Amino acid sequence: MTMKTVTEMTGLSERQIRYYEAQNLIFPARNSSLIRRYSFSDIEELMDIAEKIEEGVLTREIREDLGKNRKTTNRINTR
Repeated sequence: MTMKTVTEMTGLSERQIRYYEAQNLIFPARNSSLIRRYSFSDIEELMDIAEKIEEGVLTREIREDLGKNRKTTNRINTR
Protein backbone atom coordinates (compact mmCIF):
# COMPACT_ATOMS: atom_id res chain seq x y z
CA MET A 1 0.00 0.00 0.00
CA THR A 2 1.11 3.54 -0.60
CA MET A 3 1.71 6.23 2.00
CA LYS A 4 -1.55 7.92 1.00
CA THR A 5 -3.55 4.75 1.59
CA VAL A 6 -1.87 4.21 4.96
CA THR A 7 -2.59 7.76 6.11
CA GLU A 8 -6.24 7.31 5.15
CA MET A 9 -6.49 3.94 6.92
CA THR A 10 -4.69 4.94 10.12
CA GLY A 11 -5.47 8.63 10.51
CA LEU A 12 -1.75 9.28 10.98
CA SER A 13 0.00 12.01 9.04
CA GLU A 14 2.81 11.34 6.57
CA ARG A 15 5.10 13.20 8.96
CA GLN A 16 4.21 10.87 11.85
CA ILE A 17 4.77 7.77 9.74
CA ARG A 18 8.12 9.05 8.45
CA TYR A 19 9.11 9.92 12.02
CA TYR A 20 8.36 6.37 13.15
CA GLU A 21 10.49 5.08 10.31
CA ALA A 22 13.33 7.50 11.17
CA GLN A 23 13.17 6.23 14.75
CA ASN A 24 13.58 2.64 13.48
CA LEU A 25 10.14 1.60 14.67
CA ILE A 26 8.90 0.43 11.26
CA PHE A 27 10.66 -0.82 8.17
CA PRO A 28 8.40 -0.62 5.10
CA ALA A 29 9.48 -2.38 1.95
CA ARG A 30 10.48 -0.25 -1.01
CA ASN A 31 9.93 -0.84 -4.69
CA SER A 32 12.58 -0.39 -7.39
CA SER A 33 11.90 3.36 -7.39
CA LEU A 34 12.46 3.42 -3.59
CA ILE A 35 8.81 4.27 -2.93
CA ARG A 36 7.57 2.91 0.38
CA ARG A 37 5.18 -0.05 0.17
CA TYR A 38 3.32 -0.85 3.37
CA SER A 39 1.82 -4.20 4.32
CA PHE A 40 -1.13 -4.90 6.60
CA SER A 41 1.42 -5.92 9.21
CA ASP A 42 3.04 -2.48 8.92
CA ILE A 43 -0.35 -0.85 9.45
CA GLU A 44 -0.96 -2.92 12.57
CA GLU A 45 2.44 -1.90 13.92
CA LEU A 46 1.79 1.76 13.12
CA MET A 47 -1.51 1.67 15.00
CA ASP A 48 0.16 -0.03 17.97
CA ILE A 49 3.00 2.51 17.98
CA ALA A 50 0.59 5.47 17.77
CA GLU A 51 -1.46 4.07 20.66
CA LYS A 52 1.62 3.63 22.83
CA ILE A 53 2.83 7.15 22.07
CA GLU A 54 -0.60 8.51 23.01
CA GLU A 55 -0.25 6.66 26.32
CA GLY A 56 3.06 8.45 26.91
CA VAL A 57 5.48 5.64 26.08
CA LEU A 58 8.78 6.96 24.74
CA THR A 59 9.91 5.99 21.25
CA ARG A 60 13.09 4.54 22.78
CA GLU A 61 11.00 2.20 24.93
CA ILE A 62 8.85 1.19 21.96
CA ARG A 63 11.97 0.46 19.89
CA GLU A 64 13.39 -1.70 22.69
CA ASP A 65 10.13 -3.64 23.00
CA LEU A 66 9.88 -4.12 19.25
CA GLY A 67 13.48 -5.32 19.17
CA LYS A 68 12.74 -7.91 21.85
CA ASN A 69 9.60 -9.06 20.03
CA ARG A 70 11.44 -9.37 16.71
CA LYS A 71 14.21 -11.44 18.31
CA THR A 72 11.64 -13.74 19.88
CA THR A 73 9.78 -14.10 16.57
CA ASN A 74 13.02 -14.86 14.73
CA ARG A 75 13.90 -17.58 17.26
CA ILE A 76 10.45 -19.16 16.89
CA ASN A 77 10.59 -19.03 13.08
CA THR A 78 14.03 -20.64 12.92
CA ARG A 79 12.99 -23.66 14.97
